Amino acid sequence: MLKLLFIGDIVGRPGRDIVNAQLAALRQRHALDFVVANAENSAAGAGITGKIAQSLLGAGVDAITLGDHVWDQREWASEIGQLDRVCRPANLPASCPGWDHLVIEARGFRLGLFTVLGRHFLGMKAECPFLCADRMIEKLRGQVDAILVEVHAEATSEKQALGWYLDGRVTAVLGTHTHVPTADARVLPKGTAFMCDVGMTGPYASVLGREIEPVVGKFLDGMPRRFGVATDDVRLSAALVEISARNTHAQKIELLTVHA
Repeated sequence: MLKLLFIGDIVGRPGRDIVNAQLAALRQRHALDFVVANAENSAAGAGITGKIAQSLLGAGVDAITLGDHVWDQREWASEIGQLDRVCRPANLPASCPGWDHLVIEARGFRLGLFTVLGRHFLGMKAECPFLCADRMIEKLRGQVDAILVEVHAEATSEKQALGWYLDGRVTAVLGTHTHVPTADARVLPKGTAFMCDVGMTGPYASVLGREIEPVVGKFLDGMPRRFGVATDDVRLSAALVEISARNTHAQKIELLTVHA
């Protein structure tokens, strides 16, 4: 049995700090083979930098995924190609810099992983996530023992539909982007672990990681405000998936929450 920990959207310094403080102990306590983290909000709540990526990898993250905020930091487009354990969404245009998938290995077991962006309520130019997933699975065939698909999307219907579409063809389909952990973690009938949203790693005394007052204020009057990253009630939210080395099916999935 192999164990995968997928850490939900890391938000700002509070999210980075709890990963740095807790991950080594989590790896030991749960005998983790793979740790993957979405870090697209790790730089002040919007995007990522090369320095932050290196810090998270140094803290014990094996692979970093990204989402619709992938290009928010000015220098990142020139930095991403220098990091071989970071991948951008696979269904962005092929001309975009960076890797469209990663392969990581533990105990001789090769895990391929990639992210697809949803197309409902997201403004980025992206290929159909269903067709992209088909293409990526074919691309990884014979190169890996198991595949993790992250679906970075707003609509729960789109995430669920992709989970059912890929059931039995990949080991896990895990959702990110909405920052709220969902109560639907399950192994689908053909052996694919699924969860609509893994949740946020960052401050939960907030509105999706941002300070409460300015967000509420904008809902009330519509005036623009700066939404700073909040600081209180920091938690690490992740999906813990057990994978059978024999048939590469998921055996178990559960939400793991760690408080700072």
